[in-house]
Amino acid sequence: MIFVLVSGTVFDFQPEEKIDLELKNNFAEPLDSSFTFMTWNIGYCGLGKEAAFFYDSGGFYTSAGKNVRESEPHVKKNIAGVTNFLDSLDYDFLLLQEVDRASKRSYWIDQYSAIDHAVDDYNGVFSVNFRSGRVPVPLLEPWNIIGAVESGLASFSKAKPMTSMRYQLPGEYPWPDRIFHLDRCAAFQWFPLKNGKSLVVVNTHNSAYDKGGKLKAMQLDYLEKELQAEYKKGNYIVIGGDWNQGPLNYRDEINPNIYGNATEVTAITQDFLSDWTMVSNYTVPTNRSVGEPLDVDSTEVKVIDFFYISPNMKMDTVFGVDLGFDYSDHQPVVMQASILK
Repeated sequence: MIFVLVSGTVFDFQPEEKIDLELKNNFAEPLDSSFTFMTWNIGYCGLGKEAAFFYDSGGFYTSAGKNVRESEPHVKKNIAGVTNFLDSLDYDFLLLQEVDRASKRSYWIDQYSAIDHAVDDYNGVFSVNFRSGRVPVPLLEPWNIIGAVESGLASFSKAKPMTSMRYQLPGEYPWPDRIFHLDRCAAFQWFPLKNGKSLVVVNTHNSAYDKGGKLKAMQLDYLEKELQAEYKKGNYIVIGGDWNQGPLNYRDEINPNIYGNATEVTAITQDFLSDWTMVSNYTVPTNRSVGEPLDVDSTEVKVIDFFYISPNMKMDTVFGVDLGFDYSDHQPVVMQASILK
C-alpha cells in the first residue's frame, strides 16, 4: 500500500489550467444561426442496466458482493449500443462524458476511437480528466481493484472548430484521495459564425462524491467567470454536460412519477449565471442509482444533465431520450437553440 501511495503521488496527473487540444483551424466554415446539441454521460460503457456498482453502495474497503466492473460481454454490449445510437443521430454537436480510452474497468477498449469511427462525419476532440496507473479500491481486495484508468470528455461537431481547449476546473480532494480521483475539466470550443462572432460550445463534467458541495461551488464560480468573459466579447455560448447537481428549481419542477422513484438532489441556485437561460428536461430522468441493477419500480432516478445558454440565444426545444438506462447510468438530453442577434 505504501508503494501504491508513493508511486501514485509521483506520477499523479497534474494538468495545466488551460491546454490546447488541437491547432487553430483557419479554414473552419462559418455557421448559420440554429443548432442542435446532445449531452450524454456514457458511464464508460460499464454502468448499464445490469450494473450494481460497489462504490455507489458505500463500498471502499470491500466490494461487499457488488461489482467493481461489469462483465466484458456487458461492456461490449454497452459499447455497441452507444455507438449504434450515436451513429443514428444527425445533431450538430455531441457532448459526451466518461469516455474511456485505456482502462481496466472497460477491458482496455478505446471507446473514443470506437465512437469516432461510428460518427466519422463529425470532428472529434478528447479531453482527459481521469488518468491513474492504479486506482487501488476496494482497498482490502487488491486482486479486485479498479486498476488503471484513462478517461475523459469527448466533443464531436459537424463543423470544424477554430480552437479547442481543455480548462482545468479548480478544487481537489485532500491527499491521498486526490491521487485516485478525476481531475475535473471542461472542454471549450470556438466556431465561427456568419455574423463575425463565435459560437462557444462547452462540455463539462463537474464533481461528484463532494461532501458539502465545496468543489462544486468552486467549479461553478470558475465556469461563470470564463463563460461571462466570452459573453462580454459578443460571443454566443452553450454549456452542457453532467453537472452532478440538479437544475434550477429542481424540487419544484421534478415529477415524482417520471420513472421509478425520483430523488431530490442539491440544485444549482439562482445566482449562477442568473441572466442566462437554464435548459433542462424534467420528464425523462438523466441519471439512476447504480447500487443495484435497474428496477423500473424502485430504482432512484434524478435529473443532473442539462444546458445553459447565454442571453443572446434562445431555446427552441429540449427533450430527454429514454433509452431505459440500457447502456449507461445516464440518459441523453437534446436541445435546439438559436442566436437572437
